[in-house]
Amino acid sequence: MSRSLPSSLARWSLWVALAVLATATAVALWLHRPLPLRLAGQPYVDVVIEPGMSARQIAEHLVEAGVDTSAWGLFAWFRLSGQAHLLKAGSYEIEPGTTPRALLEQLVRGRQAVRRLTLVEGWNLRQVLQAVRTAEHLVDDLPPGDDPVALARHLGLPSGHAEGRFFPDTYIYPKRSTASRVLQQAAAAMDERLAQAWAQRQPSLPLRSPEEALILASIVEKETGHGPDRPLIAGVFINRLRIGMRLQSDPTVIYGLGERFDGNLRRRDLLTDTPYNTYTRAGLPPTPIAMPGWDALLATVQPASTRALYFVARGDGTSAFSQSLEEHNRAVRRYQLGR
Repeated sequence: MSRSLPSSLARWSLWVALAVLATATAVALWLHRPLPLRLAGQPYVDVVIEPGMSARQIAEHLVEAGVDTSAWGLFAWFRLSGQAHLLKAGSYEIEPGTTPRALLEQLVRGRQAVRRLTLVEGWNLRQVLQAVRTAEHLVDDLPPGDDPVALARHLGLPSGHAEGRFFPDTYIYPKRSTASRVLQQAAAAMDERLAQAWAQRQPSLPLRSPEEALILASIVEKETGHGPDRPLIAGVFINRLRIGMRLQSDPTVIYGLGERFDGNLRRRDLLTDTPYNTYTRAGLPPTPIAMPGWDALLATVQPASTRALYFVARGDGTSAFSQSLEEHNRAVRRYQLGR
């Protein structure tokens, strides 16, 4: 009796080892096959893997989310691959046609489901916030309203004012990212591009800091969408700043009116004093009035060499430039009044 026990135990251990090997082989063959995983009748499975989840928890979470397979089988596949410890947290979309191998690769490489947000050159803060708050799968964690000071404080912007502080570009973010994170990325991009532009500035500009360059660039951005005219318009404003002449920029007046502006700029609006009315106040307004793009930034620090002090829109997207008030008035009559 004492001799047969070890023999029985050995046979039992052998059978267990063979069963484990057979199961592992079956799992490996099943999950390694090119056939896609079923998604429980869904167009795709939307799943969030939280930091700290184990491979077993990830497998169970995938099945609960709608991957129609065995959680134990997925876990076994993760373990057999030798990459179970490399699975990354994040927000994922499991698409139709995804095989077990492709799923493993997606989780190991952290290929999260992403969305895009485009911020357009010339947008003001209200337009930026509207785009952010309606963006797909972006969590709105921003202060209510559109107060630029409160937003700057929330985002930790050193300027203390959020208007014009985001670089217009397309930003890619994982699903369920926060609006704060995307805007902080856009603010860092503006800081970087502004520093690049400031480093390329012409000598003797009447601009004392990158912040002043940003303010003037926002005005240049709003004055024209015609690229070749930007350096000339910047040159006009630089000339005016040099001689202490008021900028007299309509977009700054419109910005100062805020929601009171009804689309029609009247003479009384030009005479209504606000901190942004460059008809009633000399120098630059206190903050940017919009987001300038790279071309406007570069045009501002590298303005065209010109004697012009005036410009007027021709009506075709371009502007006519004049050195004297008499010449400017003729251009106004020709292009604005149709005479």
